[in-house]
Amino acid sequence: MKCAIYQMEIIPGNPDENIAKIRKWISALDESIEIVVLPEMWNTSYVLDELNELADEDGTREIRVLQEMAKVHHVHIVGGSIAVKSHGRIFNRSVVIDHDGEIVHQYDKVHLVPMLDEPKYLTAGNHIQTFTLDEIKMGVIICYDLRFPEISRKLALEGIEVLFVVAEWPASRIDAFNKLLYARAIENQVYVIACNNVGYCREEKFGGQSKVINPLGTLVETLETAEATLKVSVDLDYSKEVKSSIPVMNSRRPELY
Repeated sequence: MKCAIYQMEIIPGNPDENIAKIRKWISALDESIEIVVLPEMWNTSYVLDELNELADEDGTREIRVLQEMAKVHHVHIVGGSIAVKSHGRIFNRSVVIDHDGEIVHQYDKVHLVPMLDEPKYLTAGNHIQTFTLDEIKMGVIICYDLRFPEISRKLALEGIEVLFVVAEWPASRIDAFNKLLYARAIENQVYVIACNNVGYCREEKFGGQSKVINPLGTLVETLETAEATLKVSVDLDYSKEVKSSIPVMNSRRPELY
């Protein structure tokens, strides 16, 4: 599985320019890429107090652009997340689109960040599910979700082989980001594919370091702190080998915990 991860410098409060950046980036990728991955809130960044005016109304703007790009370039899109306004409420929503332009998964961030006043502006999701691309079961979580091992374990118990982590993680806490990514890969024996952004939103600096970690917790490849693309091939047969050789899931004793 060949992936391209866009460690994007998001332009705060400017969906049109961010859409243009996404279009240009996907159009420039080579045809061997099968899945592209975008960061959290790539349409607006964290201008939470402006989302009522800026959020994608019922997915009629950004999501349609992603569907068009997926179909034109015949590529699956793990669309990071976008601010979506629906029935008067705003959600931090991840959308996964297959290479035919069909929406195969939508996930609203369930853990809202109190330090950023997210609960004041956003509505939390209430559903956690897997999705499938090319017969591979996968899951996606959004940024702060990474701090809650239960959500990743639920997805692992449902059989995922790849966990996508889409984020807008601050540079000031980037060490925690990296340590948690390794932990989620090791404890669940899955590939972790993490896409963070770079640049600033108002006074907040974001930390980048998008990366891929294999099911043994070994770094496959990483970026640093500039806008860049990470291209990597993921060997899903290796995931099965790890699970077979170290049968963690079979050794669980949930009746005790």
